[in-house]
Amino acid sequence: MLKKSISILLIIILALGLFVGCAPKTEESAGDATKDGIYPMEIVDGLGNTVTITKKPERIISIAPSLTEILYALGVEDEIVAVSDFCDYPEAALAKEKVGSSWTTNTEKIIELTPDIVFVFGEGQAEANEQIAAAGITIVKFEPESIAEILSAIEAIGKITGTEAEASKLIADMTGKRDELVAKVKNQPTKKVFYQVWDEPLMTAGPGSFIDELITLAGAINIAADAEGAWPMYSAEALVEKNPEVFILPAHVGGNMALSTVEVEGLIKEVKSRPGYEAIAAVQKDRIVPVEPNIVSRPGVRIIEALELFVKAIHPELN
Repeated sequence: MLKKSISILLIIILALGLFVGCAPKTEESAGDATKDGIYPMEIVDGLGNTVTITKKPERIISIAPSLTEILYALGVEDEIVAVSDFCDYPEAALAKEKVGSSWTTNTEKIIELTPDIVFVFGEGQAEANEQIAAAGITIVKFEPESIAEILSAIEAIGKITGTEAEASKLIADMTGKRDELVAKVKNQPTKKVFYQVWDEPLMTAGPGSFIDELITLAGAINIAADAEGAWPMYSAEALVEKNPEVFILPAHVGGNMALSTVEVEGLIKEVKSRPGYEAIAAVQKDRIVPVEPNIVSRPGVRIIEALELFVKAIHPELN
């Protein structure tokens, strides 16, 4: 796989509502923070970096939509002084200062805003990170690739921001809803599913991706579960051969994430018209299902909503 070029493409896709990566679970270093979240504390972030949090952050910047959503869910919106250009949920995030993105970070603006901490998705932009760190600003990175890692990131961010109680409740609500959905599909027929990450080139969600996990939890088989890597390119020939019964794709066209009903119908028609796709069961049974792109593509607090969308797409008989 052309790993570097694919990674670049995925970063662009994910910032528009899609997300990608695999990282170790986040955990707090033993003995560095009390149960009450007293500072200073030492944490190991999502990429395995040991980070010292000297005080409760009063000025926060997030340059990742998924992390911004977590921060808002924990109730620290008043401490957020800026977000990325693509942070659009909740709606209040649109009113915050903008500081670029993970690959076009406005370093000067970030330093000017004097944040206590900057939350970054994945490695971010190396040069920007160096300049931010040199200004004495703490950087914490997360790149969750499973529900467990998302919950771990929520727990860690709760500790960092002094909102452990809120984080615990959020995690309990999410795990409870997840278990309800899994129980709901337990005795349903297992269906073969294909998830389209991108159309040209055709890309999908493979093993190790949170989309693969969502498909499995929704009581289905990901036909790309044996592909190489979490976000591989996939041939139309392999797709036709595997013959999925459900074809799920994010409802977006390029950077347009808010499609009208007519545009969604056009997206379905475009998939059906692709050469060879007429042989696929999903096309024959009219099971091409567009889903809300930002919900299904961000590894954050709405991941269980994404699971619910997958359950509805795969098992419409339960709705």
